Amino acid sequence: MKPLLLWSDALVFLLVIALVLFFYQLRRDPLTRERWAQVFSSRLGMVTFTVILTYVGIALLDSLHFRKALDAPVAAADQQSVTAEVFYDNQVTSVLDIMLGGMGERFERTYSAPFALQSFEKQNMKNAQGRAIRDFPPLEHAGQHLTDPQDKWPDVLAKTLVSLLWGLLICAVWIAPQWLWLRRSPHPWYASWCAQAVVICLGVWMVSISRYYHILGTDQGGTDVLYQSLKGVRTGVLLGTLATLIMLPIAVTLGVMAGYFKGWVDDLVQYLYTTLSSIPGILLIAASVLLFQVYIDLNPDFFSIGMEKADARFLALCFILGVTSWSSLCRLIRAETLKISQLGYVQAAHAFGVSHARILGRHILPNVVHIILITFVLDFSALVLAEAVLSYIGVGIDPSMGSWGNMINGARSELSRQPPVWWTLSGAFFFMFALVLAANLFSDLVRDAFDPRSVSRRSQA
Repeated sequence: MKPLLLWSDALVFLLVIALVLFFYQLRRDPLTRERWAQVFSSRLGMVTFTVILTYVGIALLDSLHFRKALDAPVAAADQQSVTAEVFYDNQVTSVLDIMLGGMGERFERTYSAPFALQSFEKQNMKNAQGRAIRDFPPLEHAGQHLTDPQDKWPDVLAKTLVSLLWGLLICAVWIAPQWLWLRRSPHPWYASWCAQAVVICLGVWMVSISRYYHILGTDQGGTDVLYQSLKGVRTGVLLGTLATLIMLPIAVTLGVMAGYFKGWVDDLVQYLYTTLSSIPGILLIAASVLLFQVYIDLNPDFFSIGMEKADARFLALCFILGVTSWSSLCRLIRAETLKISQLGYVQAAHAFGVSHARILGRHILPNVVHIILITFVLDFSALVLAEAVLSYIGVGIDPSMGSWGNMINGARSELSRQPPVWWTLSGAFFFMFALVLAANLFSDLVRDAFDPRSVSRRSQA
């Protein structure tokens, strides 16, 4: 195999390293450590953080890409054996694909319902007598091990029990070291361990049962819907995080400058975000994405495989979303900076001749960190949902890349069928709902811990 590093893969690894360094730095700041300890002192904080880390772990596994080597061609009989050149498949594979046991390689002809043994649509077939009939054909990769279709649900139950036993065994191996290390911690780690056990058992069950059945059915192209939903995790996590990280420096820099220096700087910043807010966001994003798509189409030599084109469009969408969504946070930071700059200790620093850079670094920025943290988590959820809307109107993620938005876009016409094909939309909805709900609940805890007004209310109570 040949390792492949996409630009988005490198960014995923940098984000994981930054996350590790961030929590390592907490050990040096007692006040920040105390506030984060308050976030993790509740069972809800532990559970939601475990869910978020699960999504990040899936995204990380799906970012370890490689290309498989193709089988060497058979040399002609009259040619002497020489060292043959190795050719690699254009299809990009990830470590997650390997862990899913080839779930993405079991294709059917078209739609099939969850746990179905037959196709969802009738096709022209021939019966045992050779006569042409129209019936529901059996699926190629579901229930082939059954001798009688009536044994399907007993077989599913039996395999579920076996997979749950394996899941509990893996849980014991995975959680036991954590219990030995953290059993005396004041934080409710047992809530996190329960969430980890549910995730592990559910993952083992999905991988095990998917070898014999399509748990969430298949789409129009015959691809497993559960596989598509899992592949969309990387896109959702990375897009929400990258777009937010692109937006934060712009909003923080302009907001602090406008609130601190005032005058013409404040007028210019207000003009910029007022103008940006006046432009319909969807139209601006759609126009920018389409312009970049034209650039990709006119320069095909820059990309050796199709996955690199999809990755370039994905990064462009992250950049565009970040550049066009900073105005709200900029307003908040400007207002907070205006208030802080009039406080007594800041005026005293000016009177003693302290430089602007030192005042901004020691007095202004630390007092707006709570706004940045709260907005980061809240905007993450909003951007994950924005990707679904953009893909729905056709200007989102490239169709060749797994995305919940692409799944929802493909489900538009499926719901109008009779009977409706509901499982494609349900798969995307479930995974997106779990991520956004966990992020929103976690953001509430972060706001309560870092918002000075919340801290003052608790102290008064």
